[in-house]
Amino acid sequence: MEQSLVFSFFLIFTGAAVLASLALYTRQPLLVAYIVLGAILGPYGAALVTDTSLLSDISHVGIIFLLFLLGLDMQPSHLVHMLKKATVVAVMSSILFAALGYGTGWAFGFTHVENVIIGLAVMFSSTIIGIKLLPTTVLHHKHTGELVVGLLLLQDVIAIMVLLALYSGTSGETDYMAYIKTLIALPLIIGGAFVFVRYVLLKLIQKFDRFHEYIFLVAIGWCLGLAEAAQFSGLSAEIGAFIAGVSLATSPISQYIAESLKPLRDFFLILFFFSIGASFNLGLLGDIILPSLVLAALVISLKPVIFRFLLRRISESKPLAWEVGFRLGQISEFSLLIAYLAAGNALIGQEASHVIQATAILTFLISSYIVVFNYPSPIAVSDKLRRD
Repeated sequence: MEQSLVFSFFLIFTGAAVLASLALYTRQPLLVAYIVLGAILGPYGAALVTDTSLLSDISHVGIIFLLFLLGLDMQPSHLVHMLKKATVVAVMSSILFAALGYGTGWAFGFTHVENVIIGLAVMFSSTIIGIKLLPTTVLHHKHTGELVVGLLLLQDVIAIMVLLALYSGTSGETDYMAYIKTLIALPLIIGGAFVFVRYVLLKLIQKFDRFHEYIFLVAIGWCLGLAEAAQFSGLSAEIGAFIAGVSLATSPISQYIAESLKPLRDFFLILFFFSIGASFNLGLLGDIILPSLVLAALVISLKPVIFRFLLRRISESKPLAWEVGFRLGQISEFSLLIAYLAAGNALIGQEASHVIQATAILTFLISSYIVVFNYPSPIAVSDKLRRD
């Protein structure tokens, strides 16, 4: 039976309110409640919410807003310095993580291509988990936030290259023009964004800054407009949104925009975590539980160690290196997209695809527990660690 979007939203947000209340009483991270709710209500659970593809598309807006708000907190000069410093760490860690995923897939008898895809999926850490659990105070005042953001952005660039290869299809031929187009588009979008903000957007905001509704609309339009421009150019919408935020970061209005958009961001992020739980096929759990548990355990235990080792090599302090390692100690929402695309192109089977999905969900949950109980975050269960 076809369900209305309003009814689906009623089930999601009412259920999220109930489970979030239970999570807070039992001192659990809130995003755990959202993922569990998705598994309960989704098509492989009670099947009360069945159109998860639509919800996933809608929830993607939450990630776009998250990166836009992140950009608003990043001064361009600091960002450039941090990207230069983090490049070696991002590249070396990606190689080591890919080897970890490939080796685990090989040990469980997956094919060579499936092992390569599993390795690619393990390379990246979650932008949404890493930033969602990072307090704004850390972004404003601490080196930790800049380092986390720099590593995630560099990983996003690598992930885009991987996704372009997967989008090229199953013919085995690489579309080099797509890569060239992307490399040309990135500096053009960055330059165009800063020019437009300086000569058009800021002048409009200064002229009509008394109308708060207008500022709100302009901010959303700028964020989504640059996200679409980036996606059209072969980049990701997330990178376009981040550029939109950074281009406004030096403006006095940036913090007002950031505060105004936070409730809208949280609305879509609830849908994002719900869609993760709802899209997982519980019927395949028996076939993929062992490799998923092993891979998730290796990711959770080794990613922080590898990040700590590499960050120490660039003279970061031991406590900071451990904290960054644990904050990035999961695989990514890009990993889910890699799994979907590879399965859709018949590069991997459903079993390998669900190993990646299950590992993503497990590492999201376990990593969130580790961060929420040990480091400052907006959803920490103790007052001592809670930082918005």
